[in-house]
This record gives sequence, C-alpha cells and structure tokens, in this order.
Amino acid sequence: MEEKTEVIIDEKLLKDKIYIIRGVQVILDSDLAEIYGYTTKRLNEQVKNNIEKFDEEDLMFQLTKEEKDITNNINLRSKFSTLEQGKYSKYLPYAFTEQGVYMLMTVLKGELATKQSKALVRLFKRMKDYIVDNQQMINQRDFLRLSLQTAENAQNIIEFRQKLTEIDDKVENVVSNLGDMVRKSELSPIMLNLGKPEIPPGWLILNGQPVESDLAYQQIYTLATKSIAIIDNYISLKTLVLFKHAKQNVFITIYTNNINNGLHKVEFDDFCKEYSGKKIEIRKADNIFHDRYIILDYNSPDEKIYHCGSSSKDGGRKVTTITKIDDTSIYKPLLAQLQKKQILVLK
Repeated sequence: MEEKTEVIIDEKLLKDKIYIIRGVQVILDSDLAEIYGYTTKRLNEQVKNNIEKFDEEDLMFQLTKEEKDITNNINLRSKFSTLEQGKYSKYLPYAFTEQGVYMLMTVLKGELATKQSKALVRLFKRMKDYIVDNQQMINQRDFLRLSLQTAENAQNIIEFRQKLTEIDDKVENVVSNLGDMVRKSELSPIMLNLGKPEIPPGWLILNGQPVESDLAYQQIYTLATKSIAIIDNYISLKTLVLFKHAKQNVFITIYTNNINNGLHKVEFDDFCKEYSGKKIEIRKADNIFHDRYIILDYNSPDEKIYHCGSSSKDGGRKVTTITKIDDTSIYKPLLAQLQKKQILVLK
C-alpha cells in the first residue's frame, strides 16, 4: 500500500474530526483512514477481517442516511475521501467510538500506525480536558453523557500508555546492553529525561509519586469501605464522575458552598439516576475550611484523611499534590461540626 502524507494530530484535528452522534463521541472511518494513511475502503477491509473485535455498537456503528445527511447539512464534515465514481450519495460511513478506536489500534500495524496511535491517545486526553473546560457550551445532559464516557475510557488510556512504556523500556534495555560502546549510566540525566517530564500534563503528585490525575482519585476512592466525604468549595459534574469507581455501598457526602454555581441540579439529578446505587448528599461547608480534603471511613479504625492542593474537578490542569495526613486527631472537632451542616440546595 502506498502511504499518504502523514497527518499531524493536533487541537485543530480535535475540532475537525470528533463529532457527537447518537449522544457519543465518534470519529468517522474516512477520517481515521486519513490519519492512518489508508484509503477508507482499505481501512474498512481491515475492520471486516477482524469483525469479531467490532461487533458491538459501543465500538462501531454505521450511520443511517438521515445521520449522514445531518452531518453534511450542519457542515460537521463534507468530505468522504474514498467515495468513488459518484457513489457519494449511497455511501453510509462507519463511526468509531473512543473504545472502537482503541480496538482499531490493535488491528492496524506498522511504524506509522504505532506513531499515530500514540498521538491519538494524547488527542483523547486533550479531548477530555476540552469538554470539561467548555462545559457551558454543551447541553448539560449531553455533557453528562460525554463525561461519563470519557471517565469510563480513562483506564483504557492508562493501560495503553503502560503498554507503550513497556515498549520504550525494552528499547532502553537494548541500548543499555551495548556494552562499552554506550553505557546508560554515562549518559547525561538531562538526555535520558528529554521529552519525559517528571510530571506529565494531566498528572498530579500523590504521596510523593506522579500519578495520572483521574487514576489518583480512583485509587483513593476505592479504598473507602463505608464512607467518603470531600470538602471543596469548587465543584462541578466532574466531581461526581470521579466517584464512579467508589464501592457500591459507600455513602458519599460533599461539603461545599458550590462557588460559581459549578454544579447544577439537573446534572446532579441525572447522575443519581444513572448511578442509582450511589448514595450522595451535598451539605453546606459554611467557610470552615479553606483547603480541600478527602475523608475516608470517618470515625472508624480505617479512617484516612488526604489534603488536596486543588479541587478534584481541576485535577491535572496544573501541578498539584495530594498527601495523606498521618495524625488526623486535630481534624476531629472540625469534621464533627461539618456533619451538622444543612443540605445544600442546588439550582
């Protein structure tokens, strides 16, 4: 196959190639073909040859004529690059969800495919941040669905990164085994860390170790067996989404003044309907605390308190730190006061 010009995956491509169809984010087959240097026909042949990997609609689905017409009419995309011999009106594109694109990464092989897959992983991370940053531009219920989907796929992104890291480690091991010609220990630390910052974008410092932001909160929340309480005056829908991985019977309390009205009643109600097993209440904080805290299993032998440098809704945007507090006794009277606070009524 003759390779096309390599497509640079950047923020402009994010806006051009990711659409919302049937309430989920998708990339069309023609756009993926362009990214990977395939014709649309050839890319779809690869999918059909591995159709057992794409047999669920949450991975891939074909647009209806009406959906295709709508996308054209609102100018989301007017070009389908491999429509040949006047067959444009008959061609119904395939749409790949984020999970479907990850599956596609396992099918397409070669140096360019690997490079573009890495770039797509970073693209989806930027996409998640873009959606959160522009919440007010999106219908609230659509934003809820998008946030839940990106949270669901966060673990997939992390696992894919880990696989790429394993490949990079194998390459470094080969270099380190070249004997006297090149010794890894002799290389400048600056050269070894070039392009690998200690705190990558979207990560934070958890107990002194860099961790992907959403994964850090997931790790903390899953430790709770009875209750989770957070103290944070600035909350949003993302605050709720991060509770998705908490154990089913854990009771969750948010103490907040909801400054800037960051979380709306419709979002809270929809989240509670979507995850009816989650028991969540929101109480007023009344300016007792300036900092942010996470309290797990309050007033039990397993009690843990974490001091957080930023709101969970902003995790990973800037370098921030979450630290477990060893001596929690000084906080006990203050936490007892919070439990008496009134329910916060969202607007």
